[in-house]
Amino acid sequence: MNTIGFAPHDHGNCVADTLRKAEQHCADNGLRLTPVRRRSLEILLADHRALGAYDLLAVLATEGLGAQPPVAYRALDFLVKAGFAHKIEALNAYIACAHLGECQMPAFLICRACNSVAETDTTLGRGRLNDAASDAGFRIERTVVEAEGLCPSCQKDTA
Repeated sequence: MNTIGFAPHDHGNCVADTLRKAEQHCADNGLRLTPVRRRSLEILLADHRALGAYDLLAVLATEGLGAQPPVAYRALDFLVKAGFAHKIEALNAYIACAHLGECQMPAFLICRACNSVAETDTTLGRGRLNDAASDAGFRIERTVVEAEGLCPSCQKDTA
C-alpha cells in the first residue's frame, strides 16, 4: 500500500474511486449514504488536508445542507464508523480515508506548516511497539500513528 497525500497523483480518480467504494460499501452493508453524508465525504476528499467539524459545517451551510453543529458531527460520526474517514487527534480534525477498504492500521504524516496529511498503513508484525507489547504479554488490536513534521513542499519553502 502506498502513501497518499503529498505526492502528485490523479486526484480526480482518487475521489471518484473512493466515492464508488463508499457507495458499494453502504449498499453491501445496508448503510445509508444520505446527501449530507455523501457531500461531507466529498468535502473531505477535496484535498488531502484535515478539516475541523466547523470547517465542514461552513461548507454544508453555504450549500443549504444544514447550519447547526449536530449536522456536521452526525455526518462525521457516520463517516468514521463506516471507515470512510479518520479523526486526526493532534488536529482535532477529520480526513477522508485514502485507502478505503484496505486500511487496517493507519499512520498519518501531518505537516505542521500547511496541515496537509498523508495516510499510509502500518503493520504490527515487527517493530518496537510490537516487541514491547509482546514482552508485556499484550496483544495489540488497534493502533493509530500520528507523526508531525514538514511535507516535501513546505521543506522546499523553508530551504
